[in-house]
Amino acid sequence: MTLASMSDLAARAARSGAGVGAFNVVQLEHAVGIVHGAEQAGRPVILQISENTVAYHGALAPLARAALTVAEQASVDVVVHLDHAMDLDLVREAIDLGLPSLMYDASAMSYEANVSATRAVVTEAREAGVWVEAELGEVGGKDGVHAPGARTRPDEAAAYVARTGVDALAVAVGSSHAMLTRDAELDVDLIARLAAAVPAPLVLHGSSGVPDEGLRSAVAQGMRKVNVATQLNKAMTAAVRAALSDPDLVDPRRYLGPGRDAIAAEVTRLLDLLAPTAY
Repeated sequence: MTLASMSDLAARAARSGAGVGAFNVVQLEHAVGIVHGAEQAGRPVILQISENTVAYHGALAPLARAALTVAEQASVDVVVHLDHAMDLDLVREAIDLGLPSLMYDASAMSYEANVSATRAVVTEAREAGVWVEAELGEVGGKDGVHAPGARTRPDEAAAYVARTGVDALAVAVGSSHAMLTRDAELDVDLIARLAAAVPAPLVLHGSSGVPDEGLRSAVAQGMRKVNVATQLNKAMTAAVRAALSDPDLVDPRRYLGPGRDAIAAEVTRLLDLLAPTAY
């Protein structure tokens, strides 16, 4: 149990009818907390580093290498994944650093431009044995670019996968990024139609805004990778705020530690929700 391949995790999830939890890493506490939560659940997990997080830190390598080390030392299978990358130089850096999986996001382009750019990334990544996720049908809430009401058409999705050769596809089915409330209503009928039409694992972005029953239904209808970021940040922030109610507290370990533990607890809960039995 250590650093794993995304293709293996996706195949195991498909056989078991499970959803793989993919959680965004902003700092080391996230990576450690996420893996601790996965170990408590006895489930594999994905550590994701977004292009926005890379911009925050000013570089990919320090956090990526830390995440790879955490993954290598884990007692469960862990994949380290570059999330929502639009910068081709960043994609290539992730490949060079040894990340086994990445998402190339060309969803802001026209359909034909998206196909062309994504196919080129897939060709380059495949030479290095790297798994590629892409996005078709804009998911709401991403920097004001995407329309919240967007939906992915099954026929277009199937054609897109065939033309690009992507390993997984993020689809627009009613979720939205960065939601603070959990009241998004997913189009579960559309998820089922997409799963039937698309010969690649489906990915749900914006899952923090989806209530538990919606997540269960999405997985039951064919979602195989479920991305969560804001929900963990909410849990961490609440724990940090509570710790900082002590005006004499100045040691970061004494407030970041509770934040890390809150992340772990929420990861355990969500992984049990997405995969009721181990796989």
